[in-house]
Amino acid sequence: MSRIDLAGRTAALEAAVREAAGRLDAPLLDDARRVAERARERGGLSAEHTVVALAGATGSGKSSVFNAVAGEQIATPGVRRPTTSHAMAAVWGAGADPLLDWLDVPSRHQMPAGPAPEEEPPARTGPTRSVTGLFRRHRTPAGVTTGLVLLDLPDHDSVVVEHRVRAERLVERADLLVWVVDPQKYADAALHERYLRPLAGRADVVVVVLNQIDRLSVSDAEAMRADLERLVAADGLGGARVLTASARTGEGVHALRGLLAEAAQRREAATARLVLDERAVAERILAASGQAPSQRAGERAKGALVAALEDSAGVPTVVEAVRRSATKDARAATGWPLTRWIGRLRPDPLRRLGLAPDAARLPEDRPDLVRSSLPATRPGVRASAASAVRAYVDQMTAGAPDPWVLSARRRAQDGLDRLPDALDQAVVGTRLEAGRRPLWWRVVGVLQWLVLAAAVVGLVWLAAAFALSYFQLPQLPTPVLTVGGDAWGGQGAGLDVPWGTVLVLAGAVVGVLLAAGSRVCASLGARRRAVRARKRLRESVARVADDLVRVPVADEMVALARTRAAASIAAS
Repeated sequence: MSRIDLAGRTAALEAAVREAAGRLDAPLLDDARRVAERARERGGLSAEHTVVALAGATGSGKSSVFNAVAGEQIATPGVRRPTTSHAMAAVWGAGADPLLDWLDVPSRHQMPAGPAPEEEPPARTGPTRSVTGLFRRHRTPAGVTTGLVLLDLPDHDSVVVEHRVRAERLVERADLLVWVVDPQKYADAALHERYLRPLAGRADVVVVVLNQIDRLSVSDAEAMRADLERLVAADGLGGARVLTASARTGEGVHALRGLLAEAAQRREAATARLVLDERAVAERILAASGQAPSQRAGERAKGALVAALEDSAGVPTVVEAVRRSATKDARAATGWPLTRWIGRLRPDPLRRLGLAPDAARLPEDRPDLVRSSLPATRPGVRASAASAVRAYVDQMTAGAPDPWVLSARRRAQDGLDRLPDALDQAVVGTRLEAGRRPLWWRVVGVLQWLVLAAAVVGLVWLAAAFALSYFQLPQLPTPVLTVGGDAWGGQGAGLDVPWGTVLVLAGAVVGVLLAAGSRVCASLGARRRAVRARKRLRESVARVADDLVRVPVADEMVALARTRAAASIAAS
């Protein structure tokens, strides 16, 4: 495992923590932050040294094992318990002081490099085991080489809380952990549940030493070792090295010393420990992150949400008002001049909603003060919007883990509180074309007035002719229009119709026909205007839905996907 791999995992783990902040449980994220911080701190310290921590319970003999591995009487085993209150370091090689400062180990003993002074004592008759995993077995009596930092930790079951805290802190920071157990306490539940099981998945950097085997027969020692190996595997550390040793007689110490020398020589334990720690906490984040929900129903869910919010915002009411207002304005502009005034007596539908052009003008400095008369804030309307938002969130977060679902609901609820005002302002701010007057309205209006003028001229002519005839005054010349006869290609005399009568009749008939035709055109134009208004209103409502509901919910799902992606990299 290279340092580039470790750096990439650390960055990915930090990214997963950032994305999961406020969503996953704080203790889990705190653990991940500590692991990432520890990786960066350890990565900046000596890569030439391997920190090995000897941990164990009171009376397990770890200080004796520490002395036996070092080949010197450095730690002083005592009768009084707890024996070890502060960690002690045996250091092979120079340059480890910054690393020991980070570990907070003030007691340091500089060791000479080279072979150990004593040879491996003859092994008792019985089965032998090879050392596998991260380290290879030494076939010759090797000594400890430069680059090893061996720590004797305080007892992990010390009655003094401060001692336990020191031990646990160093257990977290050590590169390689050697747990020393004795025949009486090797199956202690506290050891396995509190210390070994949390290390599940880190078998490559864990060694368990069954000490004091000189008190056992060969067969009993092997049976106890096999039982200890079973317990360690049950703790999730299958494959961890399980050795037997006696600090008093030296049996098995040579193998342990050779294993540690190999670790120091290969200089991989530090990176391996950090990678395994990051992998373990990243797997916990992955497990807590569940599965990312499917986004196939996204567009359908969006359509349902926008449609529901349209109803809540009163869009159908506004669209109908646009149609009716356009029809009313068209009839007022193109109807028969003698009757069009009746339509002006009817109230404008858009004005009643506060959406007429003069009523819907947006202030440049405070557009948020503009309100319509739509019922967007009534309890029933708010309940309908809330139901639509909840349905959308449930659909978009289906299958997501609870922390992200709850976070999405909280953010959607925040948007829901602002939804009524936002929808109302969206409707008010939408261009409805309420003041637009098509050119054909003006053309038809002019024609209507010309037709009416022709009818008036005809009436005046007829009235004048009647008055002159009534008072037996000289008659006006009366031009006539001959209908029928030769004028129409027929036989006999035709019908002479005075032009005044023609003007009156033509004015009335043409005016009514123009009014009827423009009414049909006005209805078609009003429908088209309503369709355009509905499209613009839908776009405005969709923007509100995006800002207050869809984007916050999408942010949560994106954060979930990013968390899973980053945690997957860190856990790979």
